[in-house]
Amino acid sequence: MEKVIDRFIRYAKEYTTSDSASKTFPSTTRQLEFADKLVTELEAIGMEEVEKDEYGYVMATLPSNTAEKCPVIGFVAHMDTSPDFSGENVNPQIRKYEGGDIQLNDKIVLSPDRFPDILNYVGQEIITTDGTTLLGADDKAGVAEIMTAVAYMNGHPEIKHGKVRICFTPDEEIGKGADYFDVEKFGAEFAYTLDGGEIGELEYENFNAAMASITINGRSVHPGAAKNKMINAIEVGNRLMSMLPAQERPEYTEQYEGFYHCVSFQGSTEKSSLVYIIRDHDKKLFDHRKSTITQACSYLNQIYGEGTVDLEMVDQYYNMREKVEPVKYIVDLAEDAMTEIGIDPKIKAIRGGTDGSRLSYMGLPCPNIFAGGHNFHGPYEYIPVNSMVKAVEVIIRICEKVVRLGDAQKS
Repeated sequence: MEKVIDRFIRYAKEYTTSDSASKTFPSTTRQLEFADKLVTELEAIGMEEVEKDEYGYVMATLPSNTAEKCPVIGFVAHMDTSPDFSGENVNPQIRKYEGGDIQLNDKIVLSPDRFPDILNYVGQEIITTDGTTLLGADDKAGVAEIMTAVAYMNGHPEIKHGKVRICFTPDEEIGKGADYFDVEKFGAEFAYTLDGGEIGELEYENFNAAMASITINGRSVHPGAAKNKMINAIEVGNRLMSMLPAQERPEYTEQYEGFYHCVSFQGSTEKSSLVYIIRDHDKKLFDHRKSTITQACSYLNQIYGEGTVDLEMVDQYYNMREKVEPVKYIVDLAEDAMTEIGIDPKIKAIRGGTDGSRLSYMGLPCPNIFAGGHNFHGPYEYIPVNSMVKAVEVIIRICEKVVRLGDAQKS
């Protein structure tokens, strides 16, 4: 417990926010600085094949300590924190939660009235923000848990395990975490990301995802003489928004329901721009959503003239279920590991994406395991200490079970 707490607090204080506007990879040099510190720590705990490549990926090996032949497995977490909220000067606060409100600072209150899940941790130690930044449990918790697990196994040779590969990635929060991930060099048969929420989460489904960047070219004319001449790009943008189903926005959807989400709307009469993210677990519904936006833009060009609305749409990632389901035993392995250490597995679909979704399509099946945090990307973020400890135990138990899996495959 002390080790994982110490690591998490140290890592959370590292400023590693990624930057979606950057043209470099990784997007910020501060991630490279954190990567260097992780390399030093991995070497200090006795890991082998420790390296940081030119893109900032940190890889290392825990060598097998058994004569049994078993699959090489991997564990992955990301180093960056979300640019949605400040990740600089993070000041983690550890306390025993006794119930009720937590006054984080003069203005910010973490209350069970708004975040009822916190009541599940009454009597436990939790780590919160000080109300001025995010905490960074997404995904510094995953980094701390993986690091603690491999350090523990390396120091306890009585725990039998095969070869274990680990990787800490940059730029996951801006959708680029797998861009330069070298699957062949990583050399694992399958892996797990530790990038999930509450204790017990286990996921092998996620959204299919696309981004639509829309530019509206208006026609600015003096308003006193604008009749039949002006095309107000802001009004055209509003009309586009009204053409998409109002109830299919993130704030009205849950579970397997997809959505259209306008993440940016900027501009003037002359020119406006909108950015939409499009999400759905079902591939056919996903394609339908993309078609709906395409048709809406085409219709507006018919009304206002060709070239008024320019659409650029790119797919971002796909539902990993298609790649993981053929090797479903790796999900069962994690589920059994959780059950064996007293955790109730919560198998659910991710309403988002992780490095694991892209890695699965790159040839590395990669379900996602809980890291334990709540309320990511803002000042209300917190993580129960026990959830981090249990995540460490899950990693270790999976490694032990893989040895038995090798026995079973041999027999």
